[in-house]
Amino acid sequence: MTAKEGKKTSGQQAEEAAARYLERRGVRITDRNVFSRGGELDLIGMDDGVLVFFEVRYRGNGSYSTSAESISYRKQQRLLKAAALYLQRHGLWNAPTRIDVIAMAPGFVKQYRIQWIKNAIQANS
Repeated sequence: MTAKEGKKTSGQQAEEAAARYLERRGVRITDRNVFSRGGELDLIGMDDGVLVFFEVRYRGNGSYSTSAESISYRKQQRLLKAAALYLQRHGLWNAPTRIDVIAMAPGFVKQYRIQWIKNAIQANS
């Protein structure tokens, strides 16, 4: 297995774990890995009447930055564009929405340590 394949596999495992984590907290996952010109939306779900776009970030041991810190300004802009295109494509401009980050790292007791950062990325007005 190449390093790239290993990274993809660990990313998929992290997204699966994130989806289970969110579902246990009442989020209904409606879409996964939605691609558009803007980029990829990892998970999309409904949380208490709000349409949420989830960016799942996993960083292993030895990373120089935390999972949340690894989201660059450029990545934030791509997420905003991808979310806007999704809303446009589905006619959901008036829906309450937000972009959350699920920051994950290897755990000590459980497989992952998970931090749910709500409304982590916002469009500038």
